[in-house]
Amino acid sequence: FLAASTSSVYGANTDMPFGETQRTATPMSLYAATKGATELMGHSYAHLFRTPMTFFRFFTVYGPWGRPDMALFKFTRAILAGEPIDVYNNGEMVRDFTFIDDLAESIVRLVDAVPGDVPVEGDSLSPAAPFRIVNIGAGRPTPLMDYIGAAEKALGRTAIKNFLPMQAGDVPATEASSDLLRRLTGYAPSTTPEEGVAKFVRWYLEHYQS
Repeated sequence: FLAASTSSVYGANTDMPFGETQRTATPMSLYAATKGATELMGHSYAHLFRTPMTFFRFFTVYGPWGRPDMALFKFTRAILAGEPIDVYNNGEMVRDFTFIDDLAESIVRLVDAVPGDVPVEGDSLSPAAPFRIVNIGAGRPTPLMDYIGAAEKALGRTAIKNFLPMQAGDVPATEASSDLLRRLTGYAPSTTPEEGVAKFVRWYLEHYQS
């Protein structure tokens, strides 16, 4: 059984990079709390019915065919329209951005890493159930302003920035430890934000501006 969780479960934890065995009992949003609860229910189910389960903690996924309400989609649309973009925490944000192709490749490889009885080094494998949690992130924290800069470069335009305070429920920084993913699969995300944003912009222009 494979399930999507989120880096948001790390909540108020500031001990980065985030590792799968770190404390996640301080969620900062209801979304994070529900994802954390889902992980707990998954563990209970795996224990009761001996069903192998792997939960993926996704780190700020972006790329073609993404949701229109996500940041890069909104930034691109606004920059092209000459409209301002909202930049929270006055731009003092850092994220471990994960390109969609890297995410998909990680999941495909983890399909064969079925939780069993023998842990690998640094494993999150439960001692009570065939249950494992794996971060999917590059381990490459990138300032939000650099991410916006990559969009500006790809579009050949400068964004009009509307700087705002931190949103309630948000966190200033995320960074994944990809050590477990690498040990289980021999792979970790490698697409840089500049490369990934450029690919997204090409896709956007083809599908929305042609």
